[in-house]
Amino acid sequence: MHPLLTIAVATMALAAADAGDFVLHDSDGSKAAHGAKASKIEATKTDAALKFFVIDKDKGPVKGIVICLTSPAGAQFYTDETDADGYAEALVPVAQKYDVTYLSLGRKDVATTVTVTNEPKQSIKLTLRYKPRPPPPPFVLTGIVFDTGKATIHSASYDKLDVVLDFMKRKRSSHMEISGHTDNAGNPKANKVLSEKRAQACRSYLIGRGIDGARIKAVGYGDARPIAPNDTAEGRQTNRRIEVVEVPPPSP
Repeated sequence: MHPLLTIAVATMALAAADAGDFVLHDSDGSKAAHGAKASKIEATKTDAALKFFVIDKDKGPVKGIVICLTSPAGAQFYTDETDADGYAEALVPVAQKYDVTYLSLGRKDVATTVTVTNEPKQSIKLTLRYKPRPPPPPFVLTGIVFDTGKATIHSASYDKLDVVLDFMKRKRSSHMEISGHTDNAGNPKANKVLSEKRAQACRSYLIGRGIDGARIKAVGYGDARPIAPNDTAEGRQTNRRIEVVEVPPPSP
């Protein structure tokens, strides 16, 4: 099948429901299948070119969205961030049904599914009708372990931090605040200092693996922001935590 014909046949729009899900609808497909710059990918016999436009119905194209496609076997394929035209693209193997999600920290809900048939040279245009959602709560890095009273990260905790590392490598415009928190045992001032040192240790880990330090702010709140009662051992353990939240970039 000719790739241009495939575009016309396979064009769809994904309209956001109130819960953030997407429903397939027909679309006129009148816009060319590339964004601010020419496409960098080409469909082949075994790989289809998926070309996404992410659009807010009130504000127009949405910039800075990374789209993840997951196959039934768990293989994942990512676009770069959407450009000024809301455009992003990815090559994926044919004859697969993919779950489509927006890359985020702490959210795993599937936006929709896309079935790619077993045909060569497919170039498929998809328009995602984007509806903004409230910012997610801070992402708690469950399982980060430090030496008692110190800011030394146990190596067994690295895979937890790698979740943030992977996110920041894929969403290169993202900026993060990493915050340290303690329970209310001990001296409040010492707790605040310790919590900041632990946040700084997490920041240093990410910088050491290639993330620009200007994208990461580390702060310590000590025991000022508990999320559980401090009157039980379980509650105190819950309050001893590292949180990560995406924040706007600093002003120039």
